Parts: sequence; C-alpha cells; structure tokens
Amino acid sequence: MHRRRFLLLEPAALFPACGAPETAPKFHAADVTGADRARGFELTDHTGRRRTLADFKDKGVMVFFGFTNCPDACPTALAEMAEAVKRLGPDGARGQGVFITVDPERDTPEVLAKYVPAFHPSFLGLHGTPEEIARTAKEFKVYYKAHRDPGADSNQYAVDHTSATFVFDPQGRARLYVSQNGRTTGHLVEDLNWLLGA
Repeated sequence: MHRRRFLLLEPAALFPACGAPETAPKFHAADVTGADRARGFELTDHTGRRRTLADFKDKGVMVFFGFTNCPDACPTALAEMAEAVKRLGPDGARGQGVFITVDPERDTPEVLAKYVPAFHPSFLGLHGTPEEIARTAKEFKVYYKAHRDPGADSNQYAVDHTSATFVFDPQGRARLYVSQNGRTTGHLVEDLNWLLGA
C-alpha cells in the first residue's frame, strides 16, 4: 500500500500581498485577486487541442492538479466540481472543470479522455511534456513529486501533490484558492455564482 501525502500550502504563502480591497466580496474560499501567480497555462487537452485560459472566456474555470491513479483527493475534487456545475442550474454551462495531470508518464491523452469526462462531459484533462507540466506547476506554485518504492512495479507509484482548486473568473483572472480543508460543494457554488454574476 502506498503512503499518501498531500501538501496543503497556506494561501498567504502562495499569494503574498494580494491586497483585496475592503469592498471585495466575502468569498468562502481564499480570495487571491491580484496575485502574481496562476496567470494561465498552455497545455494540450485530451482531444489533442492546445488550450489556454483564453479558450474559456466568459466561464468560471476550476483548475485542479492531480493524477488519474490518485485514490482520494483527485476524484473527490473532480466530483465536487461536477456537482457544483450541476447545482449552478442554467449557469452550469458557464462552469468549466480543468484537470491538469502531474503524472504525464502514465496520464496519456487516452487515459485522460476516459477519466476526466466521466465526472462531467464538459471537463477537460490537460497534459504536456514533463517540462511543460513543471513550468505550469511552478506558475501556480503547485508542488508534486513521484515516489517509487524500490523493487515495486515501475508503473506503480504514488504522486504527492498540492491538493487545491484554483478558480478563475469569466475574464480569466485567478480569484480563488479552494483548499481541501473545510471546503464544501455549497460554498463553491455560492462563490461561482458571485463570480459569474459579477
């Protein structure tokens, strides 16, 4: 049994001096408006199309870094994102889930195509070269590291990673950092409703 370790970083450490104004909305998640991180990505989706944040203009985009062999945090986050889209009702079409793999060795386009849309048909799995993934993770200040046990099957290993969802507003700006601790689907829906109506 692989030991699972997920690194949860405090939003203040990830996004120093965000400087939210006093009139800012009272989000349930950490407000990271104005942060100089998580400014975007350029990766390939599971259909082979190159993707950037500009492709999701006018949508509330939820981005999660993980891997398809993850037994807990990743499927939980994707399920919560899918439920949030469902609860948005008519605005659900404006909610976009994006799953960025931190395990490009095993998470091929074919694997992502089966895994990610199973949670919601509109959700996209993004992949890239190890260098592209590393560059994107650095931009988001996301930690990840594969752990291979000596003597074990080379294809069987765990990946420690930051477990949090980044939420972007319809203008493509990073607005929220949703940590694993204390989050609820209801809170995510309320925050998305505000962003989509703002």
